[in-house]
Formats: sequence, C-alpha cells, structure tokens
Amino acid sequence: MIIQYLKLYRSSAQNTLRSALSRKLNSNVAKNIVLFLGDGMGVTTITAARILKGQLQNRSGEETVMNMDTFPFVGLAKVYTVDFQIPDSAATATAYLCGVKTNLNTVGVSAAARNGVCRSQKGNEVTSILKWAKDAGKSVGIVTTTRVQHATPAASYAHSASRTWYSDADLPTSAVTGGCMDIASQLLRNTDIDVIIGGGRKYMTPKGFPDPEYPTDLKAQGQRKDNRNLINEWLSMKEGKVARYVWNKTDFDAVDPEKTDYLMALFEPGDLRFDVERDPSMDPSISETTEKAIRILKKNPKGFFLLVEGGRIDQGHHDSRASMALHEAVALDDAVARGLELTNEEETLTIVTADHSHAFTFNGYPFRGNSILGKSPIFAMDLLPYTTLMYGNGPGHKITNNKRPDIRNVDTTDKDYVQQAAVPLDSETHGGEDVALFARGPMAHLFQGVYEQNYIAHAMAFAACVGTNQEHCAATAEPDKTPFTSIDPGSSAPNTPFGAMTTVMLSITMSVLLH
Repeated sequence: MIIQYLKLYRSSAQNTLRSALSRKLNSNVAKNIVLFLGDGMGVTTITAARILKGQLQNRSGEETVMNMDTFPFVGLAKVYTVDFQIPDSAATATAYLCGVKTNLNTVGVSAAARNGVCRSQKGNEVTSILKWAKDAGKSVGIVTTTRVQHATPAASYAHSASRTWYSDADLPTSAVTGGCMDIASQLLRNTDIDVIIGGGRKYMTPKGFPDPEYPTDLKAQGQRKDNRNLINEWLSMKEGKVARYVWNKTDFDAVDPEKTDYLMALFEPGDLRFDVERDPSMDPSISETTEKAIRILKKNPKGFFLLVEGGRIDQGHHDSRASMALHEAVALDDAVARGLELTNEEETLTIVTADHSHAFTFNGYPFRGNSILGKSPIFAMDLLPYTTLMYGNGPGHKITNNKRPDIRNVDTTDKDYVQQAAVPLDSETHGGEDVALFARGPMAHLFQGVYEQNYIAHAMAFAACVGTNQEHCAATAEPDKTPFTSIDPGSSAPNTPFGAMTTVMLSITMSVLLH
C-alpha cells in the first residue's frame, strides 16, 4: 500500500511538473472578460468547499480538484481599505472594479468621499471596468445571488457615499437635500447594462406595491417613496430593442438568448435564497443564470464583460452557518465550469477571486475523509468535542455555567448548524488576510504574485484594451513594440506603467489620509 502511494504521489507530481513546463503565455487581446467573485470566499473557504464538493460526490474530498483549481495563474490580493485594516464588500468592489482603494461602506467613489456624507461624494465619483467595457462597444452584464443593488454589483454602476442607500426610502434627509441618488435609480441611469440578474424587486417598485411572488407579505412589498416603478421605466427605455423582464424560472427559461437584447431578471424581493434552500421550480441556479447571461452577451462581435457574484457565501459566514457558505462556494465553482464551457480560452479572460475573507478557521486533527462539517476526533481540554470548522467571532459563542455546549449528539452537518465562536457577536466579521485570485485566458499571467486589490481592474482593462491604457492593443498591432519597460533594480519605483500608476495612487492615498 505504501509503495502504491509513493508511485501515486510521484506520478502526480511529475504530471503537474510537465504541465507547468509546457505552459505557454497567452498574450492575445481579451475579447471577453468573465469575473467570478466569491463574496467572503477566503482561502479557508476555498479549501473547505473543495473537500465538501468531493464529499458530496462520495469521495474523501481532500484530493478533489475544483474548477477554479485548474486555472494556471494564481496571485494574492491585499484587501485593506484606505481607512480600515479589514474591509467590507463595498470598498473592495470599488477597488477591483474601479481601480482605486476607498473608504469602508462606500461604492464607486474615491477615498475623498466619506461614509454616509452625501456632499462628500460630489466630484469624487469613479467609474468601473463595466463602464469602460461598455464605452468600448462591448456588451456588459451582472449576475448575483444577492440583490442587484448590493455592494458588489453596485460598485460596477453606482456612486454612493453609502452602500445601504438601496432605494430612495433609504436616503437620509441630508442625502435627499444634497441631491444624492439611490442605488436602484442609478441602475437605470448611469450605464446601459445589457443583462441584470439577481434579486432586489422591492427597491424597484412604489411603496406598498404587492410582490408578484409574495403578494400578502408586507416585507416583500415595494419600498420606493417616489412612487416610481423602475422596472416599467427600464422596459420603456429599451423601446426598439427586445427587452425582457422576468421574476420566475418559467419565464426565465422561456427567454431566447438569440432573440433577446436586454434581460432584467429579479427572482426575489431582496437577496436570493441560499442554494440548498432554493426552489428549482421558481429560481434558477447561479450556473443557469451565468449561462443565460453569457449566451445573450456573446452575440456582440466586440465581446463582453460579465460580473458573476456568489454573494451569499458571505451571508452564510456572517450567520456562522458554515454549511450554507460552503454550499454557496460549491455552486459558484459549478458556475465557473459552465462559464468555461461557453467561452473560448483563446479570447476570454476568466478570473475567480474574492473580495475579502472571514474569521473562519479549519482546525484540529481530523482523520482523512472526515466530514468537513463534522467534529474533530480529539476532545478539547474541557473534555468536550469541537467542529473542525469554527469562527473567531460570531453568534456561535455560547457559554453556560462556564462551559461550551456539548455537541456529541448534535448533527453539525445540518445546514442550519451554527459553528462555535470564540467571541460573542450578533454577526461574524470579515477577515483581513490576502485573498486568492485564479486566472486563465488572454494575459492571465498579469495576475501572478502579490498585489494591491485595485490593480485587478487595471490589469483586466489592459488585457481587454478598454479604459485609458491601450498599450496592449498597440503592442499587438506592432509586434516589435514591448508594452512594458524593464524594472530598474536600483530604483525605488518600478519603471512600468502599472508601477508609476501605483506610486501616484499611493501618493494620493497618503494625501487623503494626512488631510
């Protein structure tokens, strides 16, 4: 048996080595970009989801290969914000989509804007790669498992001093008098987005407007105070085009991508259901929504940009329900596979990354093949068991008579099980360590090493020749031209376009902090 294992591991390592040695750089211009964003999908979450995916297939799990694992280029992004060590989804989305770091809880604005202060956002708006792609003639889309007005998708089209200004009902008086616009309104106004898929119906309709799926649920009713129906407005704006609005899977499945120019699909009043609780007859999976989006967008001969967010990974973690979070991560990885099947790697840059991590740990000494949602076989010093997945803080902190709960007879694999935590909080917090980024396709090699999170937007734009930096297109048109000059080892600043840009951005950041 030992000899067999030796042969297996040596053979596997040699295969990996040959694959690395035969790898060739793809320097094509990226016609398309598909960015998969796992909200809260830190490295621990990826590892645990990998094991869960294998165990759902009746394997031990550790040796499982996720679809994202097959990407040849991997880097690490530093996620801190201008004002906090540990970020939120709004500031991070502004970084990797708009190319600048900013303050906590703000979307689509620079660090000169302050959280919740309407007047501070004026003149400090920053645009995203979604807009850069649209301005270049590409089709663009957003797919999310949260509301489409949530932090991650919002940063692609909105500018707001507060990520929580979903509808005009959420605007404080100072924001109303200051002329700030809610995020849902900006979804229609700022950028012409071809595909919009997620949740968030109640932010689009007038106050008291009954939800089509939950007509008697008061919490699902429309929230807008201005009496606008943004869904109807969106449809009227597309006159002369084939535009479809759907809110259920039957109508969604009936949408013919070949005959559809625009699609808005809002499947819930707020965020979508967790994948393990989803009703497949009412709501499509993230794989299905990703496929529909790509089939609509890829008709454009100039290409497309698509943001796909597995947003409820984050919310499962905040609830300290690891099972929910990991199943969401597995669902996102399945969507990655679907995206790869529908695109050509020679012309499509595909990226999988996260905005931030969580206070989530994989610990103890479980035996090989132990359920990733199970318990460590070795009891703690208090003679009680503990799960191999735990949180540093959160709602799972429960101490009674100076003792932890006895979970010997508790099914910790249940989807609603709340993992134990060291510090009591109503909602578990984010983590601050670097997050992984996986890349394949044109210019994927730009995403190696450790870099600031805001670099991601610039590297994607460079690969696709959108935005201000067109050097890649020039180099492709003129083969003798080198897009980057060399780095002078004796210089404190790299003599490259990105290096110069980073130096300038850091100077601006320091200026903001010092003033």
